[in-house]
Amino acid sequence: MELHIDINDIVSMLMSVLCGGIIGFEREYKSKSAGFRTIVLISLGSTIFTIVSGYGVGSDDRISANIITGIGFIGAGVIFKDQVSIRGLTTAAVIWTSAAIGMTTGIGYHALAFLFTIITLIILLMVTKVERLIGSLQKQKIVSATFNHSDLNRIADLEQSLQTSDLNIERLELSKDNGTLTVLWQVTARKKSFIELNERLADVNDIISFS
Repeated sequence: MELHIDINDIVSMLMSVLCGGIIGFEREYKSKSAGFRTIVLISLGSTIFTIVSGYGVGSDDRISANIITGIGFIGAGVIFKDQVSIRGLTTAAVIWTSAAIGMTTGIGYHALAFLFTIITLIILLMVTKVERLIGSLQKQKIVSATFNHSDLNRIADLEQSLQTSDLNIERLELSKDNGTLTVLWQVTARKKSFIELNERLADVNDIISFS
């Protein structure tokens, strides 16, 4: 079987490495779990599979669907959930986007792939500023606290002491169980005030747990 090397395929792979490298550099700089090498290989791999599908090895749509499925498994591997938050969602989305860029270069749309890369990079660079802006705005959160007593007056005094100009607490529910009292609050505050609230609640000896 004679081997034919198409220069366009070589260009597509080089373009894929370039685009993946740009995004991967940003991820590596921020010390994310999927760094430079991972993003480059994901982008390049997606390009190679797309090129291969163009030579009749399987149907184009089936291979594209399998790429998306495979990338989904890789993305799921970088997502971690603890008791406080879910981490890795942005990295998983970057992996998914890098695969899409790789597929775009694989079909020869190099300019479009590079445009997607720049847009993705801008979003990643802007995300910190946007998060700071959102954090400066007031938002609502439901806070649950369990007390080792059922004295409503002591709870009312605590609520009064927690109230500030930047933090508003509204009691939504009360429930009693084996001498303990669980209170559900709706808290309206800025992100910084939520952090301060958690620190203050952690210092209250009457509270068994809160979330």
